[in-house]
Amino acid sequence: MRSLFNHRRSAGLAACLLAGITIVSLIFPLSLPLKAAAAETDAAAWPNPGDVQSQAASVIDVDSGTFLYEKNVDDRKYPASITKLMTALIAAENSSMDDTVTFSSKSVFDIDRGSSSIARDVDEQMTMEQTMYGMLLESANECANAIAEHVRGGDRNKFVDMMNAKAKELGCTNTHFANPSGLPNDDHYTTAHDMALIAAAAYKNPVVAKIVGTKQYTIPPTNKHVDPTNLFNHHQMLCNHKGSKWLYDGCLGGKTGYTSVAGNTLVTYAKRNDMLLAVVVLGAGNQCHYIDTTNLLNFYFANYKEYKVSDIVNTSQVKSSGILGKNVNLVEIGDGSFVLPATADLKDVKTTLKKASSDSSDKKAGTLVCTYGGKEVGSASLTYTNKKSDSYPFHNVSAKEGGSKGKSIRLDFRMILFAILIVIAALVFISLGTARMKKWRIRHPKRAKVYQQDMSKYKKINDNSRSGSGKKSK
Repeated sequence: MRSLFNHRRSAGLAACLLAGITIVSLIFPLSLPLKAAAAETDAAAWPNPGDVQSQAASVIDVDSGTFLYEKNVDDRKYPASITKLMTALIAAENSSMDDTVTFSSKSVFDIDRGSSSIARDVDEQMTMEQTMYGMLLESANECANAIAEHVRGGDRNKFVDMMNAKAKELGCTNTHFANPSGLPNDDHYTTAHDMALIAAAAYKNPVVAKIVGTKQYTIPPTNKHVDPTNLFNHHQMLCNHKGSKWLYDGCLGGKTGYTSVAGNTLVTYAKRNDMLLAVVVLGAGNQCHYIDTTNLLNFYFANYKEYKVSDIVNTSQVKSSGILGKNVNLVEIGDGSFVLPATADLKDVKTTLKKASSDSSDKKAGTLVCTYGGKEVGSASLTYTNKKSDSYPFHNVSAKEGGSKGKSIRLDFRMILFAILIVIAALVFISLGTARMKKWRIRHPKRAKVYQQDMSKYKKINDNSRSGSGKKSK
């Protein structure tokens, strides 16, 4: 009986300890790998929008940089006037919108006859902002020339060099610009992939985003024009100046383009359900650019969702990776996002941590990269923070790591909880043992009585023994 009781007691204690460890693991999952899925699956479903009529097209999520759709994305195409998005980006980064732009004879007359223009005169002066509106809303080629000359001190070729350098910086691999307007030139080309990178970067600039999303703008009288000049956005998914057939709910603007050799080109920005998309179509036939863009936007807004990286990874998991060392206590996850099919399970997203290189910014700790089905779908930056010590009520961060310099006691809540659970397990064991002993006494009263008599005799003998030894010691 005693052997059986000891066996059951050991089993009960083991069960209690196992339960305690399990609870600790669930509450503090710091030892989990830095990923939200055990493994990626190449069989991940990527819904396809079907037929697109334009020669080349791409859809990019502006916030995450994820390409959702690609058709002939590496084929060289003439961009026409969507080139002006790059011109606008360079100007916004390298000038003030209050600058005075003076139109030279070369900027006014060095454009194709019959091409887009707002009829500026030689030596006419406007602000950079007004000139940008003329270029992006009415696609005025003389405005593009004047902007380029202003930024580079009259040398338009040097401005074009800046455009090509920026394209390379953005990751473009098959793009080359020859002018700031997009007028036909054999050495002026891009791809649907590269143009999507440019479009996303342009929209992230607040000046460009504001202008391309403006439906109507008025240039006040200038030194050459006594009357104001009214401008209307040519993008028919945003502005109904040319009709309302293609108006699109959620459209934030974009840029149109057309030449006889390029066909219709179009960049469109639209946002629904916190997902901001940019659609690029190149080499489109009559009206196909609007048809394809509308269909692509409808499909991806209906079948895809955007998530925050912080939804699936927290700083505790970053800490458990050990890659960033002790400074992880002062790391924050940025506002990075990723896009998935609406039917996808977040458990199938794999997240990996890439530590920043030694020559990176002091505040940059690394990057969290999300992949799904073997494809990168988004990322978030990890940055070191400069939080004050009062942000840490238990002062559990060392002074070297940005914590309090005062004397303190570091509390390990995992060990505290573990100790509490051990105590609980012991109490449960004692309680179970007492209950079992009572049941045994009830079931075997004779044995219990004999046991009590034996224990009484043992106690009497033990007391006499102690009493005798006590006398001898005297």
